[in-house]
Parts: sequence; structure tokens; C-alpha cells
Amino acid sequence: MNYLFINEEITYDGSQLCSHFSYKNYKIKGNSIIAFVGPVNVKLEKMVDIEDVILNKPIYSDKMLNFIIEIFNIDLYTCVWIQRLFIAIIQQELNKLLGNFLVFRNGDDLFYNEKKLSVSIATKSPVSCLIHTGLNIRNSNTPIPVSCLEEMHIDYLDFAKNILKLFTDEFDDILEASYKVNWVK
Repeated sequence: MNYLFINEEITYDGSQLCSHFSYKNYKIKGNSIIAFVGPVNVKLEKMVDIEDVILNKPIYSDKMLNFIIEIFNIDLYTCVWIQRLFIAIIQQELNKLLGNFLVFRNGDDLFYNEKKLSVSIATKSPVSCLIHTGLNIRNSNTPIPVSCLEEMHIDYLDFAKNILKLFTDEFDDILEASYKVNWVK
């Protein structure tokens, strides 16, 4: 799996959750994970989480750390498993940095101080499966009370680069593990 931290600020509006976004924009072909920082403003018409659309819950944040994962040749069920693994990796690393177990996970959501830290969705395109995960960097001007990386005193740039590497290593290790076993009769 290839990965890249994008240094330019990007406003995530949901349109980036599409096939070949990292290839078309950053020449990263195949399975990939990218990260970038910027505001998030996903209107209801761009939302892929039907439950949030029904509940009229658009996503907004002044500043988030965003990850987009694209994986080919898997189904949506497998993609959701990978999404949960990704969230668990983030949770583990945050708790390691905090020196305790203050970040907890419920499904694909992370919480700190009993407030939501993340947004995440897994979906399928005609050619790949896609995951978007965003972590609040700031908690100002959000539609609900949220927690954020600033209140944890997390250097989000170093954190992002570490998560990119950890996830890529885990993904590649899982593939390697699947290649080295013999079939059974």
C-alpha cells in the first residue's frame, strides 16, 4: 500500500471520497492512504451515511485531520473491517501518546472526555472501496460538542505521518500473512 501526507490545506466536502482520487490528484496508483489537514464541510447531498442524512446531520469542522483510504478488489463488508482496524490503530496510538486509556472506541467512532473525536465512513465505488476518517483538530464552531487533538496536546502532523506508516505496515503485513499459508484439504 502506498501512502502520502499532503502538505497543502484541503477542504474536505465529500467529493474527495471517490475512485482514484489519490491517483488523479497525487499520482498514487492502487491501494493507498492519504492524509491532509483542512476544514470539513459535508452537505447532506454529499453524505454517504444514510443515517446522518435521515437525521439531518451534516458534518462541519473548522479544522480536521483527514484520511482517505482506497482499496481495490475487496467487498464493502471487508472494507468495514479494515475501517474498524484503522480506527483501532488510531485509538491505540492516541492512548499511547496520552499515557493512559482515555480514548475509547464505539464502532467506527472515537471519543475523548465523553465527546466525539472522529467521523468515519466506509463505502464502495464501482472499482474500489473507500474510507474517510476525520479527527477534529479544533473544537470551535462544530454543530455538536466535540473533543479534539489540540486539547490532547497532540502534534497532529507527526501523528498523521505515524498513522500513515502504521496502517500501511499493518495492511502489507496482513497481505504477506495471506501469501505464506498453504491450503488445506
